[in-house]
Order: sequence, then structure tokens, then C-alpha cells
Amino acid sequence: MKPVIALVGRPNVGKSTLFNRITKSRDAIVADFAGLTRDRHYGDARLGGREFIVVDTGGFEPEKPSGVVAEMAKQTKQAVAEADVVVFVTDLRAGLSAQDHDIARFLRTQQKKVILAVNKAEGMAESPLLAEFHELGIGEPHPLSASHGQGVRSLLETALEDFDFGDEDEEGGEPDADAPIRLAVAGRPNVGKSTLINAWLGEERLVAFDQPGTTRDAIKVSLEREGRRFELIDTAGLRRKGKVFEAIEKFSVVKTLQAIADANVVVLMVDATVGVSEQDAHIAGYVLESGRAVVLALNKWDATDDYQRQQLQRSIESRLAFLKFAPVLQISAKKRTGLTALWKAILHAHASATVKMPTPVLTRLLIDAVQHQAPRREGAFRPKMRYAHQGGMNPPLVVIHGNSLDHITDAYKRYLEGRFREHFKLVGTPMRIEFRSSKNPFDERSP
Repeated sequence: MKPVIALVGRPNVGKSTLFNRITKSRDAIVADFAGLTRDRHYGDARLGGREFIVVDTGGFEPEKPSGVVAEMAKQTKQAVAEADVVVFVTDLRAGLSAQDHDIARFLRTQQKKVILAVNKAEGMAESPLLAEFHELGIGEPHPLSASHGQGVRSLLETALEDFDFGDEDEEGGEPDADAPIRLAVAGRPNVGKSTLINAWLGEERLVAFDQPGTTRDAIKVSLEREGRRFELIDTAGLRRKGKVFEAIEKFSVVKTLQAIADANVVVLMVDATVGVSEQDAHIAGYVLESGRAVVLALNKWDATDDYQRQQLQRSIESRLAFLKFAPVLQISAKKRTGLTALWKAILHAHASATVKMPTPVLTRLLIDAVQHQAPRREGAFRPKMRYAHQGGMNPPLVVIHGNSLDHITDAYKRYLEGRFREHFKLVGTPMRIEFRSSKNPFDERSP
């Protein structure tokens, strides 16, 4: 599971700037919890080969908050509970405040690794002003400047030093044929994730159940179906009470992101009566970035009328246009309809994500595609593609070798992808194409 780093601190100390600096983007997955006035933001980040999740929180006022401040405090406490490491952000120029002391007191009770970040310290790394931050009793202050990027890398090195990342990245590797298919069910709260999982567990023989050690662990349930082994990575908050399963729709974005990263196939559930929300689109985008196979399940289909179905189709086309490769299934988890077709789609998506593409076949497809439609000339050179081979699985990666391939257009890349997909009947998996140009030894210009 990817480690989780939460950024906490009082308002206006630069948490969002630090969040954007760490995630290298202005985008974040926003948890649109109903009735909450301050959101937590979630982003994917990487330091070298190490991947982790960052949570940005609203300004934190832990002592006797009320109204909006109470909601912010609740959000922040939840983020701290989900986190492996907490970065407590303070402001060097503003100095310490009573609020900072209150937050430090709260964090000292949480039994979490806490790192003290002193922001807005550009050019002031040796400043005597840093000394007062020792008063917080949280350890050595880390001076940094989120807006200029100074000190951010060393802060992250300290945050991640206790985690063993190993060489666990299976992306691109050949999968173990005997390993269970890891299946994550993702979607907004109350979309029916628990109902679907309970329907599966009710229909199929339960092989094993792992009780989680902490509240933020993804729960893994093993089941066997028609001779195939699956491992359900549950994001719905399934719990066991004696021999009875209790399903609680408890939404945790962190749990969802970790489950997606850990899965082979993701079932993205959408409420057919509501349509595709911004949250659904964010989760779908994360699935695509992670390179995971995905099946779109439109739940509560039986409760929709013709008008709702037309609206749903429009919302899929506009908000999930980037998931055109994903099969779309109409199901009712409550009435257990459409589940057989869903299983078939899951298996097809997994087979597509782990397909073996022989080099001679790929090269022949490439040559045929170029003969049918050659790439556009760029300047004095027309790109010349010589051969293709498979560079990885889950998702499938095709590496194309040749000359002058740097200016191949995205449109032509999509054209090639379509030809490969059609031949190998790839459904439900993203696909990546990489171009590698060989260097011309006679192209070096003499000084």
C-alpha cells in the first residue's frame, strides 16, 4: 500500500502551496462529502521511484471549534487518522501562535510520526527565529519554502525514510498465472459497493477473510468463482460481526486510491439514477493514470426511466470520454441482475491487461498500419517505423523503434493504438505506446 502523508496546520501557512509543489500539479481529487464546507484534497506524488499519497487539509483549529471551523477540524482529524506521516506546517515569518501550540498538543496524542515544517523560510534556513519552534515539542524544525521549492525534497526524504518500498512495482512485469486476480470496487458513497460485494459473497463460496488491523487498511476478501481465484479489495467499509457480514458505506478517499493502485481490475460503480459526478470522473482519471483495467458498472439501472438513461449516456460521453476502451454494464446489485455479464467483463479486462503480444505479430500490424496510412512528414524527415515489441503488461505497453519518431502526432498514436486493440481484441484496459528513435551516426554536426 502506498504511504499517506497528511499536511496539517492553521489557515494560511502555505499547506496548499506545499501540496501543489509535492504533487507537481494544480489538480487534486476532492472529497465531495455532502454537508461538509471544507474539503480534503488528495493527490498522487512520487519521489524518485517511491510513490505516495498526499492529503491537504483545511486550516485546523482543534480547541472547541464551532460551525465551519468544527467541520474543518473534523476533516483534519480524519486525515490524521488515515495518514502514516503527518507534516505539521507552520509559518516562520508569522512566528508561533497559540493555535500552533494547540495543534502540537493534539498531534502529540496521536501516536503518529510527525514532522515539523517551517514554511516561508526562503533565505532564512539559519535564522535564529527557528529556535522558538522547538517549543512545540515535536522535534527538529525543517525550514522550507513551498513557493520556491527549497527544502521540500529533504522534508519528503525524512517523511519516507521508514518505509520499505522494495521492488514491488509489478507494472510492466509478467503476472503470475496462479496468483488471484486483485479486484477493487470503487465509487462514491451510497452507490451500492457494499451491496454488490455482499451479493458476490452470498452467491460464491467464501474462502478466506482477513480482518484489518487498523481502520485505514483496505479489507481483502478472497473468493473463488468457476475455478478462478479473486481477491476483493474492498473500499466500502465491509465488516464482520460473528459470522454475519455487515456492510457500512464509509467513504475514505485514501482507501479508494490505495485499493486502485493495488488492483489488477477496477469496477467503477456509477449511480444510474444520478449520473456521472465530478467525483466519479476524478476516480476514473486516477484509474487511467494508474494503468489499471477498468469496467464501468451502472448500478440501480432498474430504477431509471428513459429520460434518466439518455442523461446518463450524455454524462458518460462528456465526463468519461477518456474511458472509451472500458466496457459499460447495466446492473442492479440489490436485485442481483447483470452480475454474470459483469464477471465476464472483469475476466475479459484482466485478460486484455495481461495479453502476450508476439514481436512478429506486432511488427506485421505496424507495417500494415503504416502502409494503410503513413505518418505525417515533419520538416525534412518522414518518421520511419521499423519494428515493434511488447515492453510490459498491466497495462500493455508497445515499444516502436525507428527513425525520426519524436514528432509522431497524438492522432497517429491513437490510430496505431486502434489497430493493435482491434487485432488483440483489447477491452477494458488502457494501452501505452512508446517511440524510440535510433540515432544517426552521420547526423552529428561538426563544430
